[in-house]
Amino acid sequence: MRHLGDFGGLVRLAGRRRALWPRPDASLRTRLDESLGMPPYGDDADVRTERTWSAGGIDGEELSWSPGFGPRTRAWLLRPAGARGPLPGVLALHCHAGMKYWGKEKIADGPSGGTPSEIRALRAEIYGGRAFAVELARRGFAVLCHDVFLWGSRRFPLETMPERVRALADDLRELAERRGGSMSAPRYYDTAARHHEPVVAKYCNLLGTSLLGLVAREDLIAARVLAGLPGVRADALGCVGLSGGGLRAGMLHALCPRVRASVVVAMMAALPDMLGEHVDAHSWVSWPPGLAAVGDWPDIVALGAPSPLLVLYGERDPLFPPEGMRRADARLRRSYRAAGRPDAYTGAFHPVGHVFDAAMQEQAFAWLSSVLSPAPGR
Repeated sequence: MRHLGDFGGLVRLAGRRRALWPRPDASLRTRLDESLGMPPYGDDADVRTERTWSAGGIDGEELSWSPGFGPRTRAWLLRPAGARGPLPGVLALHCHAGMKYWGKEKIADGPSGGTPSEIRALRAEIYGGRAFAVELARRGFAVLCHDVFLWGSRRFPLETMPERVRALADDLRELAERRGGSMSAPRYYDTAARHHEPVVAKYCNLLGTSLLGLVAREDLIAARVLAGLPGVRADALGCVGLSGGGLRAGMLHALCPRVRASVVVAMMAALPDMLGEHVDAHSWVSWPPGLAAVGDWPDIVALGAPSPLLVLYGERDPLFPPEGMRRADARLRRSYRAAGRPDAYTGAFHPVGHVFDAAMQEQAFAWLSSVLSPAPGR
């Protein structure tokens, strides 16, 4: 409890009020719903095609839809050039990465043809230099990449942020300039957004919802949109994401029967092991109210059993304790054995840090092909 120091007794004290990390039972889904506080959503998202393009062996389509509040969600649908379908569909889920100015652009190339320097740097650092959604589409999938609440087309305008938040961003920009550097407009926005995320979390708590509940809600809408698109096999949908995208993939696996196969990358550990010093490394999105009273993260994800699940772990991932990753892997194996499908779960440990590199991507692509490509009815 290094980060709690002398206040470490809080964990024991909280456990005296209600059990922490309760074993999974029939009430787990109800407890999860209460923690997420997810608002309902209707059937009509008003999906529109905004434009189309073809480049690099990919046919692209920019879509938009209404999530029920705020600006319209923008998304890119990527297919192999000339493909007429029906193709298995995959939701490619962007990460958090402390970068909210961009969303889908982190993992996909769109119609502009240019890649911002911030995106190139991020891809080089954690995605093996690739736009992995494009690589996945080349394997024969219809891949949908959408901005989610707080990111890209769904980000808050700077002018709506509290003056205190903008002043902090101003101070940090001035400091960078004094040191001979600079701060681009996207980086300035991300600096402000980092301090704005707790503000939005406060509003969510006040309104009885949560950041994770709103993000999961928008991913559920996207899954419904993908299932209804022409040329997409509604019976063969999957999802994949790294880090914050892995959190989203895990939630879809738990909550969305439409999704038949999920890939969670660098986002799996037993939550009690996170208490030592790993809580601060993750955003407010990761911690909905009362999560410890809901259950352990691998048990929540296992609500999707026996649907196929691939979890890719980084043995040197600094954001997760090794013992927590091993414990989560064991719990998931146990859950899938109990569901009668031990073969439907695969946990793979790679000798890497917090990344989704080319080797991990190739494993994920091959696994998705093996699960989603068979003919309907298999």
